[in-house]
Amino acid sequence: MNRPVICRFAPSPTGYLHIGGARTALFNWLYARANGGRMMLRIEDTDRARSSDAAIAAIIDGLTWLGLTWDGEAISQFERADRHREIAEELLAASKAYKCYMTPEELSAARETAKADGEVFRYDRRWRDRDPSEAPAGVDPVIRIKAPLTGETVVDDKVQGRVAFSNKDLDDFVILRSDGTPVYMLSVVVDDYDMGVTHIIRGDDHFTNAARQTLIYQALGWDVPVMAHIPLIHGPDGAKLSKRHGALGIEAYRDMGYLPQALRNYLARLGWSHGDDEIFSTEQMIEWFDFDGLGKAPARIDFKKLENLNGHYIREADDAWLYEAVRDWIVPANDLETYTGRKDWLVAAMPHLKERAKTLVDLYQSASFLLADRPLVPDEKAEKALDEPGRELLGDVLRELETVAEWNRETLEAVVQGIAERKNLKFGKVAQPVRVALTGTTSSPSIFEIFLILGCQESLARIRDCLANSTL
Repeated sequence: MNRPVICRFAPSPTGYLHIGGARTALFNWLYARANGGRMMLRIEDTDRARSSDAAIAAIIDGLTWLGLTWDGEAISQFERADRHREIAEELLAASKAYKCYMTPEELSAARETAKADGEVFRYDRRWRDRDPSEAPAGVDPVIRIKAPLTGETVVDDKVQGRVAFSNKDLDDFVILRSDGTPVYMLSVVVDDYDMGVTHIIRGDDHFTNAARQTLIYQALGWDVPVMAHIPLIHGPDGAKLSKRHGALGIEAYRDMGYLPQALRNYLARLGWSHGDDEIFSTEQMIEWFDFDGLGKAPARIDFKKLENLNGHYIREADDAWLYEAVRDWIVPANDLETYTGRKDWLVAAMPHLKERAKTLVDLYQSASFLLADRPLVPDEKAEKALDEPGRELLGDVLRELETVAEWNRETLEAVVQGIAERKNLKFGKVAQPVRVALTGTTSSPSIFEIFLILGCQESLARIRDCLANSTL
């Protein structure tokens, strides 16, 4: 009987959840869900000097916002140090590892010699077969794995293919430091085994670790999980993604107004494909995700493509949901009361505002005319539409609107279109000063949509304000 699929995402809490880490989490989540399995979360917090509670909180918050849920409680690697030491001692007792008494001074000298000879430093295994009775006084030993001296270690990777590593290049690496703290290489193997991990999906910067970890699995007689090492994300220029490319934490993408479903879709396409499909639902991603769709070449991030994809998801989103999304992620605390109090206007305006929006920030900014207090102050460009002819047209519109029997689109169009025809003007010549009066800008949805959103009383009040306060 096949074992159930168990994947894991294992970030180090030394900073924010960056976009590369988020993609790794997504691929693990998709593979687990696609195969009816589980995804576990392990916080690799053994580097106590660089790990922080704030970073852990940021990772958990970022995953939660992205909708990448994990199974069970998050596991702390640091809290399992006793178990890691226990396994190191088992390897020592089974002669699969040994104590090395090489002093820091000896190690430093050996490194310098290798450097002077133009060679890559490798530990010379000097304590591999020596009798412990030769141990120097006052030196706390490290424990090193007893790696094979000949042959090769093979990693059959689902992305990189079959890769053989010469064992002479892997050397007898440390698994337990002289102060008794376990090394990352050992901790990862023990944790993955104890968590029942069957598939390891991670960045290809861990690929050389895969060979060393395979040696540990073999020394312990444990099955090696299936491995898939995915290429890293590069910037638009092909260089490794860095801060200069805008490589920000996931919380920054949220604050910039990206939707989680759009970011999931975009990240899935960075290194994985399903034919020519570009836009797909989370359900489709789960149905289609497999290793065959993973590429070997680094994916290049394209922020313009992400922006366009986000715009698609905004246009497809429910209007009431968008109102809440803007409120929860974008609206400053000092504007929250106004935003909440004008919910009806904002929800009614969403179908028109979202057509041009690429982010939630765009939505919030384009809704500013609905949030502004009267009297509105037109911007510099809008003021130019309120010259003397513009104010005269605005006055004509106001007088006729004050007498309409029904406030509906047909009546409102008849008023504005009728004035344009009688004065032999293009429709836009009449509509522009009206737009400025209603919004304070020269760019907005249709003036008739705005009339209907604001209602008769507010619309007329804004026009009167504009005429009373215009000084041109």
